[in-house]
Amino acid sequence: MNRKNALAAGVAAALALGSVTMLATQSTAAPRPTAADGSSVAQPGAGFKAMTADARGEAIRTAGRNAAATARELGLGPDERLVAKDVLIDADGTRHVRYDRTYRGLPVIGGDLVVHLAGNGTITGSDLAHQGAIRIAGTTPKLTAADASAKAVKHAKHVKKAKTGSKDSSTLVVYAVGKIPVLAYRSTVTGEGETGPTSRQAVIVDATSGAALDQYELHQSVTGTGNGVTVGQVSIETTQTSSGYTLTDPAHGGTIIYDSYNSPQSNPKQNARAFSKTTNSWGNGTTSSRESAAVDASYGLAKTWDYYKDSFNRSGIRNDGRGAPAYVHMDTNVLNAFYDDNCFCMFFGDGSSQNGNTPVTALDVAGHEMSHGVTSATANLTYSGESGGLNEATSDIFGTMVEFYANNAGDPGDYYIGEKLNMSGGFMRRMDNPAADGNSLSCWTSGAGSVDVHYSSGIGNHFFYLAAEGTGAKTIGGRSHNGTTCNNDTFSGIGKDKAAAVWYRALSTYMTSTTNYAGARTATLQAAADLYGANSQERYLVSKAWAAVSVGTALPDPDPGTPTPSPSTPTPSPTTPPSGNALTNGSFEQGTSGWTQSDSIITNSSLQAARDGSWYAWMMGYGADAVESLSQSNIAVPSTGTPKLTFWLKVSTQESGSTAYDTLKVNVNGTTLATYSNANASSGYVQKTVDLSAHKGQTVKLEFAGTEDTYLSTIFLLDGITIG
Repeated sequence: MNRKNALAAGVAAALALGSVTMLATQSTAAPRPTAADGSSVAQPGAGFKAMTADARGEAIRTAGRNAAATARELGLGPDERLVAKDVLIDADGTRHVRYDRTYRGLPVIGGDLVVHLAGNGTITGSDLAHQGAIRIAGTTPKLTAADASAKAVKHAKHVKKAKTGSKDSSTLVVYAVGKIPVLAYRSTVTGEGETGPTSRQAVIVDATSGAALDQYELHQSVTGTGNGVTVGQVSIETTQTSSGYTLTDPAHGGTIIYDSYNSPQSNPKQNARAFSKTTNSWGNGTTSSRESAAVDASYGLAKTWDYYKDSFNRSGIRNDGRGAPAYVHMDTNVLNAFYDDNCFCMFFGDGSSQNGNTPVTALDVAGHEMSHGVTSATANLTYSGESGGLNEATSDIFGTMVEFYANNAGDPGDYYIGEKLNMSGGFMRRMDNPAADGNSLSCWTSGAGSVDVHYSSGIGNHFFYLAAEGTGAKTIGGRSHNGTTCNNDTFSGIGKDKAAAVWYRALSTYMTSTTNYAGARTATLQAAADLYGANSQERYLVSKAWAAVSVGTALPDPDPGTPTPSPSTPTPSPTTPPSGNALTNGSFEQGTSGWTQSDSIITNSSLQAARDGSWYAWMMGYGADAVESLSQSNIAVPSTGTPKLTFWLKVSTQESGSTAYDTLKVNVNGTTLATYSNANASSGYVQKTVDLSAHKGQTVKLEFAGTEDTYLSTIFLLDGITIG
């Protein structure tokens, strides 16, 4: 949360001189350069400067030297440490420093953050996966690591016949993805899953109770019944040795292509050998030569590297100029490819009888997998829930952009994913119409977080297509596309290159590991403002694309003289308020839509329960000095009858007695109409009613304002808010 002490006075010198100055902690970028007419100047390369490996390394070391001061200015606790992960520098000198967090030496899952600094070192904003300081009762677990591993095996749902081995140890961590951090174990289990007989899954269990907190696949993969194809006759970079040549690409970080020789997924390097030969001619375009798949992989990874370099000044997966090794011909009967951050490497299967045993090495597959590495090195989006869907969507987006960038006549750019894999339906996924595969989501719903990440990615894919291409039917890359929306809106796109620049800047600068779709909307709108201006058509159309997939509402048109076309009788989307309710999204089932929150208050966390549906508002519960606010403006109070505000409230507290230590106030236009406190503790939700007769016929701002004192916690849960 944005704590009161996070606005403390900063220290005096600039980042480059070894210290920081705090101006504010609300997530905003520094003011952008403006043109003579007052509009924002578009920034090339998503706005980032190119940096040499040495310059980047020095920037990260400088951020490390400033980590302690930064932690203090953000109001983090004395047991927390920040570890500098990456630094991006804008053309105007603005810096975006990404940190991981530890607590008493333990990794904090969901503790990552990005700090934004002006050129003089002043902190202008921050984005935190978990707001505020980490507070847990202690770091001594009730369960042993062996206990946690046993619990993880029982909880694992993505694999069958789950087990843990000698390499699958349980690691003690702080799990801060929910609102209240808890001591936990991160365990790895192995079993039969979508990626094969040795699929790996991470399971997070509470170190006290053993309850499952989260679980997700470790192999971030393209899965399906698809067919890999060669890219035809192409030029590839190789290295000459004393005895011949190897598939080592010196122009792209020394990327090496290995033949896994069908080593098992559990140890895909077991039999691996680098490709080498006496001549510099590789493959024959068919699977009769093991080199053909290697040519596909080498070409695809090189084109992906070039795309990121030419588009965003990014040098490799980790922006450090190092190439990641790739292994083809992994295992047998594997219709899959995946990136593994543990080994900083990629693996490509040979397909199966379902697809004629053709290697899964298509151009957009290579771009997809390498982009998983880029995500890991930037926002590190958790591979479960909505953030997992965003992770997969990011790889689909940039895999598609690589396909356009390569401009290969045999595989022209389009918005079909895996269209060259000889799928029975002709594709794995479609960005213009995700639901066409029968599983993917085209529109956001409150249940998106519980859908397989390969299917919830459809929301992000659909958004990107609409932002890039707009609505309507067209032919792209020789394939039919049709940009339909969830709200029957029609509008033009901003172009794929601009849309990709917005997504990349949002990913690398504003998203964190816990970002959901509502957060992605916020991040992309900020990125669009950075690149094209706060009042630009680009930012407006980005908001239109999000509204078209049921995430939030469109911003006002900055140029109403040339309005974007829209139907005269639009079909209500899931974000349209129900009839008779003047208040938007009072059930919270549309996430944060319609609400302004001081922290990540609106949630579907399983640590608490909604009264109805899966979303609710969780206010306070820190056991320390804190304030929070949840509000909605421009609410029309009915002008007839006796208007009332009705909502459901559950109060849980560690306090005792009838003294009000922690409070929740209901404010209308700044006037407090009702106050609830720890003294109103209840075992379940209780309906509350507030008379709004004094505001009959008015347009008002409704606010729920929480305050908590230094000692003991009180949690206020809200759901089902209506005015009528």
